[in-house]
Amino acid sequence: MTQETYLTGITTTGTPHIGNYVGAIRPAVASSRDLSRKNFYFLADYHSLAKTEAPNRIQRSGLEVAATWLACGLDTNNAYFYRQSDIPEIPELTWILNGVTAKGLMNRAHSYKAQVQANEERGSADPDKGIVMALYNYPILMAADILMFKSTKVPVGRDQKQHMEMTRDIAQRFNHRYGDILAIPDAEINENTATLSGLDGRKMSKSYDNTIPLFVDEKKLRKLIMKIKTNSLEPGEPKETEGSTLYEIFRAFATDDEVKDIEKRYADGIAWGEMKRLLFEYLNDHIRPMREEYDRLINDPAVVEQELVKGAERAREISVPYLAEIRHAIGIRKLG
Repeated sequence: MTQETYLTGITTTGTPHIGNYVGAIRPAVASSRDLSRKNFYFLADYHSLAKTEAPNRIQRSGLEVAATWLACGLDTNNAYFYRQSDIPEIPELTWILNGVTAKGLMNRAHSYKAQVQANEERGSADPDKGIVMALYNYPILMAADILMFKSTKVPVGRDQKQHMEMTRDIAQRFNHRYGDILAIPDAEINENTATLSGLDGRKMSKSYDNTIPLFVDEKKLRKLIMKIKTNSLEPGEPKETEGSTLYEIFRAFATDDEVKDIEKRYADGIAWGEMKRLLFEYLNDHIRPMREEYDRLINDPAVVEQELVKGAERAREISVPYLAEIRHAIGIRKLG
């Protein structure tokens, strides 16, 4: 049986929150310990150039994200954990893939079309106003990320499905021209990916400014939990768990028996203030060991850098010879 190769890109813009942990980091950490498959996790720092112009923020976010994944227990001896910019073969493959990618394919990218639509709605004479090539070519760099390591499975959200279809299209065009060299990956869309509601009841998202950062200090964590929106039911009045952000967050971290106990307390009319106190104490106890490791790593970035360098060296044992094979196939060869 052929070993599956999974690849996950991690954006380096913004600070990870508990929704990121429940939906992506925790299951990925569990997968990193699975010896039956290859797992690649990378910091997509080149991708961040399409989203931010703040160099210091890109660097700081890269440290925070890498430290988060390490503090949460990512197995870097089994999985490959590296920074995109430490793999020079990726941008070279991106340029090679440019040679087989139709412009019309990029014109149909959702992210590009959304920017064009926004310009048109503002009445701009230039539909491409403010659009950089990093955004326009984003799907080609993403394709190179995936194809560089012969990925067979790529866990993505439904909003990323189009990029996976583009990656497959680009790989198939390349193989049609040069032979079966690139692996054709499949998207793995988990319809049951856990999501959490934020402080205001909407989906937890940096876009809504309603997140609870994963490793915020205890005082700030308590303050944020106390801000979670609830209804006006009084203490002693039975409460529904459905639609309760407090219950939703608790359930994401608790055992089945603990969830059953909370459901009973909801039915018995637990006061919202008591539930917020309980959630804070439970969440803080759960996160504290990881927070302590995170703080240690943030204060010693050389340790994080060492892990990323180690991961890049391991990854390049694959990317260097594979790119040499690709270069030979397209005619970039020694003359004698």
